[in-house]
Amino acid sequence: MKPIRPLLALAFVGSLHAAEPVSSVDAALAKAKKAHAPVLIDFSAPWCYSCYFMATHVLNGKEWKAVEAKTVVAEVDADSPDGAAWMKKLEVKALPAYVVLNENGDELGRILAEQPREKFYPNLDGIIAGASTLDDFKRKAAAGSFDAVATVLGSYQARGEGRAGLDWYKGLQENVQAAAGSNHYVALWLDRLELARAANAKDDAGVVAAAKRVLAGDIDCDRPYVVDQLLEASEKLPKAERTALLAPQKIALDAMLSKQVFIAKPACADQRSTVITTADVDAALGDSASESAVLDRAIGAARGQLGANLGKDRNLADNLRVYLARAKRTDELDALYPKLIAAYPDDYVYPYRYGRSLLERGQPAAALLLLEKAADKAYGENRLAVAMQRVKALKALKRQDDAEKVVADVLEQNGQWFPEQVAKLKDALKS
Repeated sequence: MKPIRPLLALAFVGSLHAAEPVSSVDAALAKAKKAHAPVLIDFSAPWCYSCYFMATHVLNGKEWKAVEAKTVVAEVDADSPDGAAWMKKLEVKALPAYVVLNENGDELGRILAEQPREKFYPNLDGIIAGASTLDDFKRKAAAGSFDAVATVLGSYQARGEGRAGLDWYKGLQENVQAAAGSNHYVALWLDRLELARAANAKDDAGVVAAAKRVLAGDIDCDRPYVVDQLLEASEKLPKAERTALLAPQKIALDAMLSKQVFIAKPACADQRSTVITTADVDAALGDSASESAVLDRAIGAARGQLGANLGKDRNLADNLRVYLARAKRTDELDALYPKLIAAYPDDYVYPYRYGRSLLERGQPAAALLLLEKAADKAYGENRLAVAMQRVKALKALKRQDDAEKVVADVLEQNGQWFPEQVAKLKDALKS
């Protein structure tokens, strides 16, 4: 779906071949300036199931070694203060995200969400080899390059800046617009930008209209994300009208499951979204039997691949958790959580998720034990998320003094970095 970028030669110094990834973007940029090499920022977080898919299935092997040889790789934790700041600066709104900067910090391009190897590396290689900033592509677009127009539009779409992208396109000369608008890729990006614009404006009618056009195009594995937008925007429509909108997507999603997800080598890296979106469409159509069937199939497939070893594939293990939760198979989920905690003992994620689940089901005492275990391993932004649930549990147990101490401690540790989360935490203490 993306246009092919022109391949321009870059020179890289030999010292990069043995380089280790760094965890600071500023350190990576300093290193890149000395090496005259681009920076690849790999944004991830311990709660990001898609990040584990990429780490396990994509960011390894000879292709990854080749990337490390010609770039400075910055492995950035989005929950850290530095990571959160760069996420905001680069307008990265979801994980995983891979952003390529030149040595001066100008963006060359980005890749979002999970990608199979056969898509990720050609895309990344094209970004690195192109060595053009967004401003360069805008100049080429103004000169009439369809590929450059599509690249710029895709960049706006990746940031969710629908209005800005459409305004930029409207600023092109009329003859350039007329010619570019007939290009398949350009037309699809324009529809996707209109969808982003409508979503940002909370214009449900606009979302529905744009989503219909986008879903009629070749969007491959992005289909469930667009269908999710269609589901939300169509909630208030009359039942018959909504059914007419969703029924074709039910057919398309079922085909995706059969041809791209429930196969030996799935074509779509993010299998979870296709499963959950299909179940949501079934529910919206009132087809509870199909809803249960797709979730049961996904649960069975995940268990079959994992066997007794949840540590075999964290992405798949977390998919199993989500499928059980969506299917409301609570007893099985409660049996799974301790196994997940044992399989992944070094981070806060599963004690936190299990504690939050118990708290939502009215079991604050049991939840607090797990949340305190999570707090021992939490850091940065996720320390505040854990504290929020601890406060809720303590307040439910009528332990206001302890709740206030939790807030005071976490603010001393991390409060200066995350003002929005701090405000919510203080509100939870008062409520």
